[in-house]
Amino acid sequence: MTAVSEQTHKSSRSPLVPRMFFGTFLRVAITLNASLSVVLSSISVCDGQWLLAPEETAFGLWKTCRMGSEPQCNVDMAGLNQGMVLVRTAVCLAVVVAIFGLELLMVSQLCEDGNARRKWSAGSALLLVSFFLSSAGTMTYVVILRDYIMLSSFSLTFWCQFLGVFLFFLNGISGLYFNSLTA
Repeated sequence: MTAVSEQTHKSSRSPLVPRMFFGTFLRVAITLNASLSVVLSSISVCDGQWLLAPEETAFGLWKTCRMGSEPQCNVDMAGLNQGMVLVRTAVCLAVVVAIFGLELLMVSQLCEDGNARRKWSAGSALLLVSFFLSSAGTMTYVVILRDYIMLSSFSLTFWCQFLGVFLFFLNGISGLYFNSLTA
């Protein structure tokens, strides 16, 4: 081989390895962060105690009553329970959609076929749909309980949900952007 052909051969071979490593690293990082957001949001939805207000009143997703006296839920609490149906539906559906999105992200990495890029795009889009659903549910929760909310009254599970919502957005957008870069 001549010196020119050797340099051409080296230059065409060497950038491929870092590009493959970088692409694989980003895909794994996005998938791991998406799984973390699914776990955080699932824990938050299952626990449901997002706000602790004074007088031992718990405002959660699944139960809105006074903690010490179950039968004495007043009329305001019953009205809040009706508003929580929308919140429960949105955040639970968001977790389910995110699980399907995470599954598509993982399948697109494991099966390197012709549809892998399409699966990655669909998984990232499902993470964005999950972001919209969970942020709508979380914001509806805050709007419904705006009279009872202080910044210090949010529980750790609410902040888990808040972080999960942010990670849904971050992973969905970065997954779609990364897919457009590798086109």
